[in-house]
Amino acid sequence: MAHVHHFTYGAFNPIAAFLLAFLGSFFGLLGTRRARDARTRSRRNRWLAIAAFAIGGGAIWLMHFAAMLGFDVPDSPVRYSIPMTVVSFAFAVVTVGIGLLVVGNGRRSLPKVVASGLLTGIGVLAMHYSGMEGLHVAGVVHYNVMLVVASGIIAVVASTIALWFTVSVRGYGPTAAAAGIMAVAVCGMHYTGMAAMSVQLRPITPGDVKGLAPLAMIIPITLITAACVVGVALAALQAMTEEEFTDGATLPRGGVHAESVNIWSLKQASMNANRRPPSGARPSPRPVPLRPTSGGNGTVGS
Repeated sequence: MAHVHHFTYGAFNPIAAFLLAFLGSFFGLLGTRRARDARTRSRRNRWLAIAAFAIGGGAIWLMHFAAMLGFDVPDSPVRYSIPMTVVSFAFAVVTVGIGLLVVGNGRRSLPKVVASGLLTGIGVLAMHYSGMEGLHVAGVVHYNVMLVVASGIIAVVASTIALWFTVSVRGYGPTAAAAGIMAVAVCGMHYTGMAAMSVQLRPITPGDVKGLAPLAMIIPITLITAACVVGVALAALQAMTEEEFTDGATLPRGGVHAESVNIWSLKQASMNANRRPPSGARPSPRPVPLRPTSGGNGTVGS
């Protein structure tokens, strides 16, 4: 078996991975909080989709590959398959999105959260091990079954806790604490899965190891990160703008306010004109029309 390094650059990779997991979880929980306050199903689903990209794409997928940049096999080149990397990203976002849509719509219940947590946990496992399937070395990768099972249990428990937080946490303090717990759980699942692997080298030439070098992975990861951040930010700003300028139905608030002043004034004037004075109050005198006298001399009678 080859010697494997998981912390090639020291504490940099696990710290960076934890920070990405924390930030992704934090922004995802903020998105689910806005989803709970949404007045329509379409707005709720939009916020849940934003949260899915933040949690699945940021807290899970980016955390995974930030930690994987510290992985090295000294006796073999390490390369990554771009297609499998993209597939692992899709697993993370889609499964987290499905779990959020299930728990974010309808009445909250523990069985629904547990079932969604199981589904999402399986998706997180699929993300991790499909990403590991895209790892190419000059040999064969083996896994310890017990540690794989342990990583699966951690993934399911972490996903269930995360989904429960998405439907119950409010306030920045509790949200930050929940994001910290989620980040610890995600990092724990990743490093447990990494501890399960071992590499058996084979006599093949380094040129036979196809794929992208680890440091070259920084470029696509940075591009995907920038695209996710910009996309999530624009989607969130658009959703917040629509909620700010709409009244919860279909009419824009700007249009309502632009015309409501005149309509309200006319309505108030009509109501005041038709309002009867209270009993006992002396009515205001009305002007008396001028009438000519019966004499017909043009003088006005008293």
